[in-house]
Amino acid sequence: MTKKASLNALAAALDYAARLAIGFLLTPLLVAGLGDYLFGIWKVLGSVTGYLTAASGRPTQTLKFTLANLQSSTDYQEKRRQVGSALVVWLLFCPVLLTLGGLLVWFLPQWLDVTPELVFTTRVATAVLVLQMTLLSLVDLPQAILEGENIGYKRMGLSALLVLVGGGLTALALVLKTGIVGIAITSVITTILTGLLFWRVTRSYVAWFGLARPARQALGRFVGLSGWFLIWRLVMQFMLASDSALLGIFASVELVTSYSLTKYLPETLVNFVAIVAFGIAPGLGGIIGSGDLKKAGAVRGEIQLFTWFTATVIGSLTLLWNENFLKLWVGQGYHAGMTENLLLMLMMMQFVLIRNDGNFIDLMLKPKKKVMLGVVSVFLSTGCAILLMQSLTSNIAGLCLGIIIGRLLLSFSYPLLIGQFLQTSFWQQSKQVARPAVVTSLLFLGMAQPELLRVQGVTMHFTALTDGWLQLFIGVGLSFVVITLGVFYAGLTAAQRAQMLGRVQRLVALPG
Repeated sequence: MTKKASLNALAAALDYAARLAIGFLLTPLLVAGLGDYLFGIWKVLGSVTGYLTAASGRPTQTLKFTLANLQSSTDYQEKRRQVGSALVVWLLFCPVLLTLGGLLVWFLPQWLDVTPELVFTTRVATAVLVLQMTLLSLVDLPQAILEGENIGYKRMGLSALLVLVGGGLTALALVLKTGIVGIAITSVITTILTGLLFWRVTRSYVAWFGLARPARQALGRFVGLSGWFLIWRLVMQFMLASDSALLGIFASVELVTSYSLTKYLPETLVNFVAIVAFGIAPGLGGIIGSGDLKKAGAVRGEIQLFTWFTATVIGSLTLLWNENFLKLWVGQGYHAGMTENLLLMLMMMQFVLIRNDGNFIDLMLKPKKKVMLGVVSVFLSTGCAILLMQSLTSNIAGLCLGIIIGRLLLSFSYPLLIGQFLQTSFWQQSKQVARPAVVTSLLFLGMAQPELLRVQGVTMHFTALTDGWLQLFIGVGLSFVVITLGVFYAGLTAAQRAQMLGRVQRLVALPG
C-alpha cells in the first residue's frame, strides 16, 4: 500500500509540476498578450465557469469514492454497474449544465461591466468554456476508475505530456492573436485528448473495465451520493474561485490581476501538497471500507502532519521571496503587499487542511453533514469578505480575512465529524495540533516581520539584493534548508520525527 500510495502521489506530482511549469511560462505571455484588463476577464471567466462542474452531478467523484470502498471486492459486474450509474447521472445533468451555462453566457458580461467592444468576445469565450465543462465529467470517468482502483499511477508521464501539449496550444493561440476565444478552444481540445488517453490506459490496466445497467436501488443510492457531491462541488468551487469573482464584482477587474499574480506562488505550491495527499486517498478509502478505524486514523494523522509540515515550509519561503519572484517574473507593481501575502498564505493553508478532512469524510461515504456545514461556511465567508472589503483600506486584505473567518466553522467542525467516526475526542486532536500551530504562527510572522513585528535592527531587506534568477534560486535554496530544519525540530515531537523518517526509509527500501 505504501508503494501504491507513493506511485500515485508521484504521478499526481508530475502532472501538477507540468501544470506549474506551463503556468509559470504562460502567465507572463498571457498578461503581455491580453493586457491587464482582458487577462482579468479571463481569470474571472475561468473562476465562474468552474462552478458549472457541479451541475454535471459529480458522477466521477461518486464513482471514485465508491470504487475505493470496493477495492477488495471481486464482484466485477457490480463495479461495471457503478460505471453505468455514473454515465446515467452525467446524462441526467447535461440539460441542467447547458441551461446554467447559457444563462452565464448571456449575463456574465453585464455582471463584470465589460466594455461594449468586448461583450461578444466574452460571450463566445464563455460558451466555449461551458462546452469544455460539459465534456469534462464524461472524459473523466476512466480516470475516476483508475483512481478508485488505486492504480492512478498507471498514467504516469502520459498525462503530464498532455499538459505540456495543452500549454503549447495555448501559446500558439497567443501567437496567432486569437484572444480569449482561441485560448478557450485550446482547453476543449486538451480535455478531449486527455479523455482519450485515460480511456486507453484504463482499458489496458483494469480487467473489468466496461459498462453494465445499474439496478434501480443502487442507481438511487448513487444519485443520492452524487447530489451531495454536487452541492459539495459548488461549495469547493466557491472556495476556490469566489475570491477572484468577489474582487472583480465589488472592487475592480484590474485588481484581480494583481491579486491573481500575488496568489499564484502560494496557491500553486500549497496545491502541490494537496494533490500529493489526494494521491494517497484511494488507499485510505480501502482501509475505511475494510472497517479498520485505528489504521484509518493513523493514516489520516500522517497525511495531516505531512500537509502541515510542507505547507509551513512553503508558506515561509513564499512570504520571504514572493515579491522578488514577481518582479523577476512579470515586472514591478504586481505584488499586492506583505500583509496581503501573509493573509493569502494563511487562507491557502487553512483551505488545504479543510480539504484533507473533507476528502476523508467523502471516503466515509457520509457527506451530508459535511456539505451542510460547507454551505453555511460559504455564506459566512462571502458576507464577512464583502463587509471587510468595504471596511478595510485594502480590498485584498479584507477579502482574505473575511474568507478565513468564515471557514473557521469548517476548521473546527470537520475534525469533530471525523472524531465521531474514528471514536477520537476533539481534545485529543487539539493536543496534537497545538505545537505545530504555534510554530507556524511564529514563522509566518517572522517572514512578514518588516511590516508586522518591527524588531529593531532586524530586517529582511537582504531579499532586495536578489536582482536575477540565479541569486533568487540560491537565496531560496539556502533559506529552504534553514526553514526545513527549523520546522522539523521545532514543530514535531521526537515520536513524529521518527514516524516521518521511518516512512521515508520504508519508501526508499521498497523494491522497484
